[in-house]
Order: sequence, then C-alpha cells, then structure tokens
Amino acid sequence: MLEEAMAFGLFMEAGLGRTVTARYRFARQWALGDRKNPVASTPALVLLDGDEEIDAQLAPFRSTTSDQIPATLTFESRLPLSPPDFLKPSPKWSVSIGHVLPPSLDEADAGEPAGTAQVLPVSWQRLNHDVGLTDSSLKPDVVVLVDAVQLASQPGKLVEAITTLKRRFPGSLLWTPGLGGPDNLAVLTWFGVDLFDLARSRQASAAGVLLTEQGPRHIVESMNESADMDAQLSHWKYAIASVRGAMASDQMRSLADRQSLTSPRLVEHLRRHDLFCRDIPGLLSSHVSSEFTFPCHSVSVQSDPLISDWESFITTQYSAPEGLDSILILLPCSARKPYRLSKSHGRFIRAIGTSACHEVMVTSPLGLVPRDLEEVWPAGHYDVPVTGDWTGDELSRIQRMFQSLVERHNYQRIINHSGIDFTHDSIEISDTRQGDSAGSHEALERLTAAVKKAVDELSARGRKTEKILLDNFSSIARKQMNSDAWVKGLKVRGKPPRYRLERENTQMALWSIDRSGFSLPKAIIPTLAEINALPEVHLKSDVVWRGDIFGQIVESFDATIRAGSDVLVLQGGKVLGLARAHAPAWEWPSTPGRLAKSHQRL
Repeated sequence: MLEEAMAFGLFMEAGLGRTVTARYRFARQWALGDRKNPVASTPALVLLDGDEEIDAQLAPFRSTTSDQIPATLTFESRLPLSPPDFLKPSPKWSVSIGHVLPPSLDEADAGEPAGTAQVLPVSWQRLNHDVGLTDSSLKPDVVVLVDAVQLASQPGKLVEAITTLKRRFPGSLLWTPGLGGPDNLAVLTWFGVDLFDLARSRQASAAGVLLTEQGPRHIVESMNESADMDAQLSHWKYAIASVRGAMASDQMRSLADRQSLTSPRLVEHLRRHDLFCRDIPGLLSSHVSSEFTFPCHSVSVQSDPLISDWESFITTQYSAPEGLDSILILLPCSARKPYRLSKSHGRFIRAIGTSACHEVMVTSPLGLVPRDLEEVWPAGHYDVPVTGDWTGDELSRIQRMFQSLVERHNYQRIINHSGIDFTHDSIEISDTRQGDSAGSHEALERLTAAVKKAVDELSARGRKTEKILLDNFSSIARKQMNSDAWVKGLKVRGKPPRYRLERENTQMALWSIDRSGFSLPKAIIPTLAEINALPEVHLKSDVVWRGDIFGQIVESFDATIRAGSDVLVLQGGKVLGLARAHAPAWEWPSTPGRLAKSHQRL
C-alpha cells in the first residue's frame, strides 16, 4: 500500500491523499483519500467556527482560527484522507497566520511573519516579500489565500494572486476564505480555487437573501422560499453539481462564462484572468477528443487565450503548403466542422474545381482557418452562432491575420468569396460575392470564373489526392509538433478517414479522427528524436520506467508540454519511448497522480 501511495503521489509526509480526476487549464477536480476508493471530491466546502454539521463528503474539512494575535489557523480533515492506511479522520495541521497588512500596503514588509506548514497561509504581502515561498522543497497540501476578500476589490490583484499560487504550488489545494459562494463557484473554480466556505451564505441568510448560482436575490414568499441555512446549502449543492458536471464534460469555460455575466466584477476578473493566461506556456491543450466542442456563444469568449494563441500561430508561424501560395481564396465558414463536410463548402469546392488554390476560411472567433488545418483543435471543434454580424474585435482580428498571411506569402491573386471587405495595395482582389449570398447561383458562377481566370493566367497546377493529404499532414505536424520534416517522403495508404503514413511499407503514423492528430508507432520514434519534433521528458537516472509518468521519477521536462500532446521520454540521453501528456507543463512535476500515460516503448 505504501509503495502504491508513493507511486501515485500520495506521500505519507504530505498527509493528504489526492489525485486529479478531471482538469481543464487551471480548473481541476481532485479525488480525496485513497485513489482506488476516494471518499470526497472537489470543489468542496470547509466548515468554519459556528457552522452546523453537514455531510462530510460535501464538507470534508474544518478550519478554526484562534483569537490570539497573531492568530493560529487550524485545518483538519473530517474524513480519513491520509495515506497509507486511510483509517481515521486525518490530517490535522496548525499554523500561524501572522500579521496581515491590507493589500494596498503591498510595498510594506512588516509585522509578524506567517508560519510555514502543510497548510500554508499566504497574503498579498507575503507573496511580494517572502522569498521563502520560492523554496523548491516547499510543497504544502493546502494553500490559503487569507486576504482573498480584500484582493477581490482591487483591480487585477485577486487573479494575479491565484494564478501565481497555482503555478508555484500546482500540487496543492487552494482555498480563498470568505470569497466563494454559489454565485461565483464556477468562475473561481475556473481560476483554480478548490475549497470554499459558507461565510457569505451565512451573511446572506442573516439578511434574508438567497445566494444562488445566478447571484444573490430576495426570497419569493409566494413560493414559500426561505433564506435559512438549509436553503442556502441546497444552492451550494446545485452549484457544486454544475461544476462537477462541467468538469466531466470539459465545459468549464462555458459555465464560467455564463456565471460571470451575473456580476460586472466577475466579468472583470474573467477578462483579467484571460490576459494573465495568454503568456503561460503549456497551459492550453494540443489535442481534444472528437466530442469536445469549444463554445463561442458570448462576446466575452473573444478574450479567451485559445483565440489569441490561434491568432499568434497563424500570424507568426503558419506557412501554406509548398507551391500553393499563388492564388488565395477567402471563403465563409460553416456551422458543420470540418467545413468541407458541410453542404455549403461542397458547393464551394465544386465551384472552385481545382486543388491549385490556397483556400482559407474567414470565421469567428478564430479569424482565419486554412483548409489544411480545418480538422485540428480548435478549428475543427468550435461552435459559434451564425448571424452574419461581426463585432469590432472580430473584424480587427480578421484584418490583422489577413495582412500577416499576405505579407508572409507570395500570393499574386486573391479571390474574396467571404463577404467581408479586404484591400491590398499591390495584389488584385476579386469580390465574387458582390452583395449576394455565398451559395447563390450568381455568386458561385463568379467564383468559378475568377478561379479559372487566375489559374489560366498564373499557370497554377492542381495537386493529386495523395499530395493534398501529405500537404495537410505536414501543416498539421507544424501546428501540433515542432517539425514536419518526418512527413517528407512518406506515402499515404488506407481509406478515409483513417489514413496511414508509411515508408517502405512500414507504418510511420496513423491519422486518428478521435483526437484529430497523429497516432505514432515505435518505428517513427528515432526520427522524431533526431529532429526534435516533440517536447521531452527526462527521467531520473536511478529509476526504472515500468508504468506511466509520475512526478517522482521526472528529472526535467519541457515547459511547452500541453495536455494531449505526445512527449519523448528520455533517460541519460537515451530515448526510451513515447508518452501522452495528461497534465500541462504548469502542473509538472509536483502534482500528485499521473502526469503522462505511457504510449510506446522502444
């Protein structure tokens, strides 16, 4: 049992058995207790002084604060959560909170310092002045942001503090005392908060107000509503169930987005969080399952880091397939993904009638999506209402991406069938819509004529099916990996959509529609290692790699690892095989549980 606990990051010295069961960026659901038989999950509640006893599965922790100065915080479990035996309620810790100055005095460094234990109290002042927090050996089980309520009222500080703590202590549960409620649970969970309390619900109950998922409101007497703590707790249960359901279905961003609209302060926090996350390497996923959809139902999603990440790639790294940058065709998107399977794009493809042109879709919120990348995440997995109306942000993004795309290629003719106005100083742009709908007979005839004229005048040559597929796979490799050099010279075999990439009848990759990416066999591993096509994980020299990748066996890793990406596993400079990352790089190596699943071994 002890060896198993160590293997899965459930340290005896840590005192709190936990492992991640669901994750999406900073939002995570932790199973608490024995990994094989957990007794509670997050998000969860912490009972405070004066709270009534409630189900320990919902509130697995209790915390008390002494009246002395400086105060002492005691944090204990109400359930058996300590490895290796998980037999009695534990752990229990006590620590001095220290003297906490107001966040506005962030330049001051005075008063009684806070203590350091497995439950770690942190204030804004301590974040700015205590160098001890940078000690790599400091690995608390629970981090308490003691002045979270005060930080929430100061622009940007709450989000900055939470993001800093999550990146510094990725293996810890985070509690923001007095801040959480059913009305902000989804947003705070999205930021990375794991534990909550009933402080605000008690205040609401005393004022005769219900704290709900949609915000605080007065009770409706005609519905026989009550504001007592039983009613408050029922709304907590609904909110927690909503978050856990969203975590299981990868819809946390959508839930947080909807909840943020109940308060202007939450909208502010969410936007600032998006800005902070743009510069965090390895935060976003590289692959998602075929069922996953990125919901783009509100204007606020325009600030999501996924959008800026896509724009950055297209404007700075993307290159069209070789020899395909003489004629650019701009097309509207479609509700169905990938676009080519939609009825509208079937008509566009027939009207174009050649594979000699570079087709690029104009869409919200991603801006531009080249045909050769239409299947990958997020281009093949977003859902947006089609109204024909564009916001200023969307139009600005599209124009930025268009200008960059043209500047970085050698287009000699641009055919615009998108319905959005584009101009260029030196390249002729043909508007084939001229105010008509994209699928109208007249517009399609103009599209056909413009393409035929451009192909004839520029002597553009079409591509055979295998060349189109290889071009697409090369573009995908450049998007999802560090290099596409391994694709060159391969042959495409098999029937759509499950294509095989082979060299001399040996399979080098399989196209997986389930993850919109490559499934890589052993045969390609040496080549991938030689050209540095994948991020790397280096194991400690004194371990034997038998199972999956856990933090205890990791010596170093690339900071660019994204959830879903394949990684090369090395030890002592020798390549051992491949693994598929479950956790993004910001969680490595100190998050308990499996970080990557073993995929191939040499």
